[in-house]
Amino acid sequence: MEERVPPGVANKTGSPGTWAPRLEWGQGLLELDVPRVMGVLNVTPDSFSDGGRYLDPGHAVERAHAMVEEGAAIIDVGGESTRPGAQAVSAGDEIDRVLPVVKRLVKELKVPVSVDTGKAAVINAVTDAGASLVNDVYALRLPGALEAAAAADCAICLMHMQGEPRTMQTSPHYENVVEEVCEFLESRADACVDAGIPPDRILLDPGFGFGKSLEHNLLLLRHLPELLDLGYPVMAGLSRKSSIGRLTGVKNPKERLAGSLAAASLAVWLGASVVRAHDVAATVQALAVIHAARREA
Repeated sequence: MEERVPPGVANKTGSPGTWAPRLEWGQGLLELDVPRVMGVLNVTPDSFSDGGRYLDPGHAVERAHAMVEEGAAIIDVGGESTRPGAQAVSAGDEIDRVLPVVKRLVKELKVPVSVDTGKAAVINAVTDAGASLVNDVYALRLPGALEAAAAADCAICLMHMQGEPRTMQTSPHYENVVEEVCEFLESRADACVDAGIPPDRILLDPGFGFGKSLEHNLLLLRHLPELLDLGYPVMAGLSRKSSIGRLTGVKNPKERLAGSLAAASLAVWLGASVVRAHDVAATVQALAVIHAARREA
């Protein structure tokens, strides 16, 4: 796989943590010279960790403000659960859940607002309302999604997922998980560029826990630098996931903070620019330490 210099990188030495990429959208820019935390804001009744807590738009907006105060650089709003076994939600229902929240956050927050969706109709609605980033577990493969994202002039996070949420954890199998994830994300990034999306608007996510066993997740984490060789900044989403529970024996997702911080710290040490997290304040503190140590290294 040919290595190319990442978009927005002024200097790359090849060592973990030496990239200085950035993410752009419309008239916006987020420098990724330090690790950034994306705060999770699920406005769903059935998300695995916090389903039902922020269905009320007012409560959701309050939570978003709190996460920004804790140090979140991006707020990621989700209107459809993608946990294993989750049931599909119509585009109309998803829009009804996220749009009132997005409209308020765009007006009230100074950080970019992301929406976790893969549907073209939702992409159109939220980007028209001012969302800066589309965070898509389907990597813009659903009908019309790629075209909607290209027309919206927004940033994109492309995630790898084997299968789809209802069945993805039934029996995930790979011949070489690292190679297959890298090849998939490279092909989706190429599709975005071919559709007119500039490379500096693309973020990649290996999709920890999305059609992967515990072994697959650990291999992807260990080999994260190989994903960086594709030339795009990387986001890691490991917060509170079942793999943390299996490693630590902690069944309640809300009690997996220590394991989540360890995983986030490892991901950043190995080169991730963005960490998606539920526990923003603790994650920001942990990454500040990791960044300082990595910078000295």
